Amino acid sequence: MLEHPRLERRVTAGLRGASWDPAIVPVGMASHVFPLMTEDGAPVLGYLHAMGDESSVVFIMHPRELLVTHYLVPHLMQAGYASWVQGPRTVGNDLRLEHELAVLDVAAGMNKLGELGFETIVLLGNSGGAGLFAFYQQQAALAPAERLTRTPGGRPAKLAEATLPLADGFIFVAPHPGQGRLLQNMIDPSVTDENDPLSVEPSLDPFSAANGFAKGGASYTPEFIARYREAQEARVARIDAAARASIKTRMAEKARIKETGAGNALAANASGVFLVWRTDADLRCFDLSLDPSERRWGSVWGAEPLVSNVGSVGFARVCTPESWLSTWSGLSSRASFELCGPAISQPVLLIYYTGDNSVFPGDVTGIFNSIGSADKQRVDIRGNHHGQSLRLDEPNGQDEAAKTAAKWLRERFA
Repeated sequence: MLEHPRLERRVTAGLRGASWDPAIVPVGMASHVFPLMTEDGAPVLGYLHAMGDESSVVFIMHPRELLVTHYLVPHLMQAGYASWVQGPRTVGNDLRLEHELAVLDVAAGMNKLGELGFETIVLLGNSGGAGLFAFYQQQAALAPAERLTRTPGGRPAKLAEATLPLADGFIFVAPHPGQGRLLQNMIDPSVTDENDPLSVEPSLDPFSAANGFAKGGASYTPEFIARYREAQEARVARIDAAARASIKTRMAEKARIKETGAGNALAANASGVFLVWRTDADLRCFDLSLDPSERRWGSVWGAEPLVSNVGSVGFARVCTPESWLSTWSGLSSRASFELCGPAISQPVLLIYYTGDNSVFPGDVTGIFNSIGSADKQRVDIRGNHHGQSLRLDEPNGQDEAAKTAAKWLRERFA
């Protein structure tokens, strides 16, 4: 069916999603695994891909995913840069992800790269990795005594005791404003009972025709959008309050046991794990006239929002109170560009895929404007969130992003 070999290669590459094309891995590239220990004693793994004589390295990491075969790695090799891809302590699981602790994961990699003799370290944050790296740099730029001492849930962060080397530059690929800010735009505010995933307030239901929904082309009124956004913030605030109450109850029981020797040991040690249903309902995914771009109808989870909104897999589906407050709450999380972008003074390249349906033009403009660096560049490239082609007869956006990144690196870190 596919008659043109180049077209066949592009389609096959597209099916790999965010993984590299084995056909372009440079001959002679060696990969080494480095077990590391963070400042607070958590084990993490770093993967160094290198030809062996590089003085500069690009550090790739996501707070909850392992991107060992990220699609940009072979291109970086060909351009003369080593790649360090690091796994977080919470690979594939954001149940206990607290960004303040993930900063220590980044620090473990930064310090190891210094030990290995790399002279230049550029942080490449893809999607959720962008907010993590912005947060890391913000904390690294502070004097140790000024750094955060606790997570939003109250856990000691130990950032003051850690060595946090500053990065020399940043590449942000398909960045979103921060996981909490992302979710606040996606969460379905029509939920009336957090313990009932099917509870609905009709006047806020984004999938009701009465409110403007239509498969393939919704049209929401400004009045509905304003009420919807306000209700999204209110739902996040309610979950915040419940999370803080859960932590308070647990800590009070711990204190009672410590003081009196009597109490409920189960209550003192309960993790407070809870479910957050209906987190795939950003109006911009269904009404393409809102913050218009080249995106397709539907969300990053697919074109069946009623399925993804109540499905078993979704952003923030399973949380502890601590992970919710630190990572997924748009009101409590500190890992956002709004809070951290101004602290970035190093050179920055921001790559935006114009067909992204989880990061929208307004988001990218806000991110870019928040960055404090005087040397910052934004490049828009056709592609979806993972840089895959929007049409089969056009170049893969991943390849275009690779050329852009290589050129930018050579101009600043030759």
